[in-house]
Amino acid sequence: MSNKKENNSLEREALLFHSKGRPGKVEIHATKPLATQRDLSLAYSPGVAFPCLEIQRNPDAAYDYTAKGNIVAVISNGTAVLGLGDLGALAGKPVMEGKAVLFKTFADVDAIDLEVDTTDVDAFVNCVRYLGPSFGGINLEDIKAPECFVIESRLREIMDIPVFHDDQHGTAIIATAGMLNALELTGRDIRDVRLVVNGAGAAAIACVELVKAAGVPPENVIMCDTKGVIHTGRKDLNQWKSAHAVDTPLRTLAQALEGADAFYGLSAKGAVTPDMIATMARNPIVFAMANPDPEITPEEVRAVRDDAIMATGRSDYPNQINNVLGFPYIFRGALDVRARTINDEMKIAAARAIASLAKEDVPDEVAAAYAGRTLRFGPEYIIPVPFDPRLIAAIPPAVAKAAMDSGVARKPIFDLQTYKRELSARLDPSAVSMQAFAAKVAANPRRVVFAEGEEEKVIRAALAFRNAGYGTPILVGREELIREKMRELGIRGKVDGIEIQNAFLSPHTRHYAEFLYRRLQRRGFLQRDVTRLVNRDRVVFAACMVALEDADALVAGTTRHFHACLEDIQSVIEPTPNELVFSVTLMISRRRTVFLADTNVLEAPTSEQLADIAIQTAALARRMGHEPRVAMLSYSTFGAPRGLTPDRSRQAVQILERRNPNFEFDGEIAAHVALDADLLAHYPFCRLSAPANVLIMPGLQSASISASLMSKMGGATMIGPLLIGLSKPCQIVPMGATVSDILHMATVAASEVS
Repeated sequence: MSNKKENNSLEREALLFHSKGRPGKVEIHATKPLATQRDLSLAYSPGVAFPCLEIQRNPDAAYDYTAKGNIVAVISNGTAVLGLGDLGALAGKPVMEGKAVLFKTFADVDAIDLEVDTTDVDAFVNCVRYLGPSFGGINLEDIKAPECFVIESRLREIMDIPVFHDDQHGTAIIATAGMLNALELTGRDIRDVRLVVNGAGAAAIACVELVKAAGVPPENVIMCDTKGVIHTGRKDLNQWKSAHAVDTPLRTLAQALEGADAFYGLSAKGAVTPDMIATMARNPIVFAMANPDPEITPEEVRAVRDDAIMATGRSDYPNQINNVLGFPYIFRGALDVRARTINDEMKIAAARAIASLAKEDVPDEVAAAYAGRTLRFGPEYIIPVPFDPRLIAAIPPAVAKAAMDSGVARKPIFDLQTYKRELSARLDPSAVSMQAFAAKVAANPRRVVFAEGEEEKVIRAALAFRNAGYGTPILVGREELIREKMRELGIRGKVDGIEIQNAFLSPHTRHYAEFLYRRLQRRGFLQRDVTRLVNRDRVVFAACMVALEDADALVAGTTRHFHACLEDIQSVIEPTPNELVFSVTLMISRRRTVFLADTNVLEAPTSEQLADIAIQTAALARRMGHEPRVAMLSYSTFGAPRGLTPDRSRQAVQILERRNPNFEFDGEIAAHVALDADLLAHYPFCRLSAPANVLIMPGLQSASISASLMSKMGGATMIGPLLIGLSKPCQIVPMGATVSDILHMATVAASEVS
């Protein structure tokens, strides 16, 4: 019953996620200005005629004058959508849009989803081939076997751009990377390993082909399908299975696993038993990759073997075989050298790059995100985690070099070190940082109290928090009303993993009131005043829960103004010693994240306070993976024009000079100068080596206006304001916050628990 309720909740959230605002997950943005008639004449008629004529004369010029070189088509006919089967082309569109989002998020590849409404192989191939001039690469997705083999093979023959069926090769590349490292850890030579594979679909066959190309002898690989071992005596094999048939007396999976060194599972839940694992060779390598449930769980393996190296397709176990480690970066490298195809050399290069990255020291921000796990090369870390920001600088150069070495690159890259630096700068680490919050909380679930627990959006956010495995949400409110709201959401009966606290009826109220009276008795509060506060003010009650460690973190703000919530919270929770309480808003735009402070708390900070804000905000930026470059903003730049506000910013810089912090800073400086490398170059004495990413505003008025304008007109995404400086984790969402906003701030608060 509990699982059914959880699924109902997840279904509702997923449908709302896809339908709210602009439906779907993708949109198109122009990369050139179209604000004037001249802009229009350049972008379209008559100016557009000139690149058209250039491309007619030289087709390769399309890469110079159009977006072709950075566009991948994600194409499917919907015949094998996830684990749901043949849903048809239209029903597969949400998955293809999602794949396009992953391309953009992880590798800055623009992807367009195309759903082809046919199961006819010839028609599908013709459709894709004639669309070829539009794209730099083709990612085939969710096409059932054996048609997927035929489609990919034929398209690769007739098209001169990369064609890649990720369901096959993505899994194969990540599994090969993990296998290379597992072999090293167990002291095996790839030429001697005996591998058993259960499953003979597209992914399984691709895995076998690639691991053989990497060095495993064909006779050392035994494949099994639903009828048992694929051997040379069988007469029921298609051409793809027969290519991997071996001459062996073995007939069952259990027989094949006896004494085997390694196992690939690409089949179904429960296909392998603990007894089978027990018969494998010393230090067995077990990759149970069926999704969502593996052929055998790590717990079942550990019950019979303490020497096994285990990988699955799931994120809640170590060593996840996750395709997102591969396809975005493989296409990035292939596109950047204008490769004609993605060949085995490029796939193996990608696998080796992934394997090599797992052996390197893990950055602090990545390790912190996975607290509770040891991210150090060994049996439980043979594959990098998906949100490691180093992936984009590690995999594409390896793929590009392999393309050049194998002769399929049309635009060689001669300086790979410069290329690596360009790749590192291509993506903003904010996506990694945000995921880092979530990963940290998933590894260390927390108790988070949601102060406005009767609000529908808050209830939905609390359910999402619980469903994500982030911990226990505590809703403050009247239980009967919260239960009624849940019933309206389609959730009936008791909901496991969610607590409800009624401040008026709680047995903790007296204890909280006594605690609060001790804090406020010298500020004009009587005992009855604090009792009334605890009974009737849900934010105060929730803050008391956190202060007295009945909860780990607090989220409030959906029904009250930021400052009213902050006043209530500060009446209960002290600031961190020697720190200011203020707020930071993250402004995220294309390829740039800026930390803006203080956007909500201090109306007219002194020079000393501005220096404190700079130091604390720089520390936050560094925790999130950014190297801080701090600009103390003003309307003037280095003395022109003069005024009271520039003087305060200038004095704050002088204070920072005396404190000698370990980050770049300068000011007073105007925002347009601080954010522009060319304008900064006019001031050779400026300490900033690149545009600023931490902007310290001179006052609340300018900070609030700037953040609001950027959000509503500048196209930037806002995260926050994040509350900084309290001794306990508390976050305040803006009034009108969405469910996603509330969930995100709850995750941030939970991640701050020490």
